[in-house]
Amino acid sequence: MRSLAATLAVLALACGAHRIPGTTIDDTPDTRAIVATIEAYRQAAERRDAPAVLALASSQYFDDAGTPDPADDIDYPQLVKRLTADYAKITALRLDIGVRRVEVKGDRAAAYVFYDEHFRIQTRTGEVAKSASDTQRMQLVREDGQWKFVSGL
Repeated sequence: MRSLAATLAVLALACGAHRIPGTTIDDTPDTRAIVATIEAYRQAAERRDAPAVLALASSQYFDDAGTPDPADDIDYPQLVKRLTADYAKITALRLDIGVRRVEVKGDRAAAYVFYDEHFRIQTRTGEVAKSASDTQRMQLVREDGQWKFVSGL
């Protein structure tokens, strides 16, 4: 009887949804590609490689920073300027991103992540160490078969 119960338990687990290793995210071609895109962003950000980050962003990029004030809105041309300027001041960066959840609806997706970043930035008074951590929603769109960020960077 115990053998039958153990066999049934193994079969039940085998029939369950497969997960991306190290996450609770269903392993589908889309979710795997989205997680890979986020990892590519993390690596490019750590290298302070603005062209590589921009290659992962859609030309339709627009982020309102979650506020009604248009002064903090960022579109693609502003993203280009901001990344280039910010990365020029940063002397070291470590970024950890944990993808918590991914929702895919056709050619649009939202990834809910937790990030933890530590960096050194050059200021007028010298180099300063800073850190930040928070949850973030990254929104993506599929363009020509590739997932690209449309907000949340």
